Amino acid sequence: MQFPAEHLYAVIMAGGTGGLMLWPYSRKKTPKQFIDVFGSGTMIESAIVRMKGSVLPENIYLVTNVQGEQMMRQTMPWFPAENILVEPVAKDTAPCIALATAVISKKDPEALMVAFPADLLVLDGRAFSEILNAGVAVARDKKTIVTIGVTPDRPEPEYGYIQVDKLRTAEDCLPGSTVPMFTVKAFAEKPDSRTAQEFIDSGDFYWNSGILIWHIDVIRREFERSMPDLYKDLQSIYDAIGTNREGAVIEDVYSWLHPVSIAYGIMENAESVCMLAGDFGWTDLGNWDDVLKIDRNEVEILQGTDFNLVQVETGNNFVKKDGKKAVAIVGLEDIIVIDTEDALLICRKGQSQDVRKVIDILRREGLEDYL
Repeated sequence: MQFPAEHLYAVIMAGGTGGLMLWPYSRKKTPKQFIDVFGSGTMIESAIVRMKGSVLPENIYLVTNVQGEQMMRQTMPWFPAENILVEPVAKDTAPCIALATAVISKKDPEALMVAFPADLLVLDGRAFSEILNAGVAVARDKKTIVTIGVTPDRPEPEYGYIQVDKLRTAEDCLPGSTVPMFTVKAFAEKPDSRTAQEFIDSGDFYWNSGILIWHIDVIRREFERSMPDLYKDLQSIYDAIGTNREGAVIEDVYSWLHPVSIAYGIMENAESVCMLAGDFGWTDLGNWDDVLKIDRNEVEILQGTDFNLVQVETGNNFVKKDGKKAVAIVGLEDIIVIDTEDALLICRKGQSQDVRKVIDILRREGLEDYL
């Protein structure tokens, strides 16, 4: 990395309490980012380890809620407590990033920040490092916001999209780089299936990975220009950092903030946004079918060897269970079975997005204890 390591920071956004689409493994008490999907650590652990290849450990920050802070202290006591930024209540990604911006800019006025959600999966670490290095170089040299897009392989209505034009490469910022770079035309939130297909057919849309890179001055300027009220709150937090008023000011600011995403509040109106295109095994684990879309070897690791699982005249099923309970499947194909101590999900492959209907029914029927 050609940018001084001491000035590069990572912000992992883990403040949400959602992720129930991976129910019954993900729950309110154990949000998606705190579950171990692949038996190799939680999503947050994976994100921290991934970033240690590019960012100094002391420059990795996590933004979460009170529950998340408690879980971090219990499960990852090695992570620096001072690098856990606690939101009193989740207000979407714009306030989350504003809080991190206040803290990091107070510490280092020359900082470059990489921000991304905790619950994304990266399978190709080498390709990810390559595009991250290119993104940091572009953000440094061009003083622009950089986002990373993923080449879509299907019309996915559960993902956000980025529309681009003016292809070039990041070579002028990072010599030798062949990473494709574009000017961003527009951002699109989750489309319906028909619109998603139109995006794919047009050839100028990419999946939005949620990864953002910028110089600290650039994002502060964009907050001031596009979200002046939030910028004033950011400045109030900045002034209070390191004083005995810090906690009270953050509590006060969050008491009146309105939820708004960084895409809507900043990205759609930003003066300059570039997108780097990459294929690094990115997956947004939004439901169990997303888990099954990843590499077959990873699925086998996830499913593992379970001598308490019996399948008779079955085929192409996916079963994940904990505990020692015996599970038997007879005469069924193409199903997903997710078994936990107090809840069981059985659905046909391709329909796990309908878990949201299960969640709605459980809420409506007063069965919140299972969420």
